[in-house]
Amino acid sequence: MKQTVLDVLIFLFEHYMDDDNDISIEEDSLRLELKESGFDDQQIGKAFEWLQGLAAQQDSIPLNEKVESNSIRVYTSQEQRKLDVDSRGFLMFLEQIGVLGHHSRELVLDRVMALESSMIDMEQLKWVVLMVLFNQPGQEEAFGWMEDLVMEEHNGIIH
Repeated sequence: MKQTVLDVLIFLFEHYMDDDNDISIEEDSLRLELKESGFDDQQIGKAFEWLQGLAAQQDSIPLNEKVESNSIRVYTSQEQRKLDVDSRGFLMFLEQIGVLGHHSRELVLDRVMALESSMIDMEQLKWVVLMVLFNQPGQEEAFGWMEDLVMEEHNGIIH
């Protein structure tokens, strides 16, 4: 099975993230554990670069981004190739219900585009949204809502 950067990120998120918004062990130890879990060095390195890119942009999102706007997001051709209509609609839905603001949506898109996959499916998009919200201060309620959605689907719970 070919593993992607997103597989490494999901593994990290499920196994090593704690409530303090930090990875609970040192990077070198974490890299070794990931390698022992079957991930290759190249994907591990790219996953850490992805996380560094996320951390670097953390301060760029305002804490209170409740902005009234009648504008709509026009996606580039590259974004349209990577995210299908349902995925783009899902991002709009998350904005409409207040889970994502304009700035956090842009961070999600930036992190989606940073993934090497040519197309991101809905489940993968939900994981990216979850990881972005996890790293944003003041987004605990939105993170909780998204975590419930992702984990229910991930564990196969149907309501």
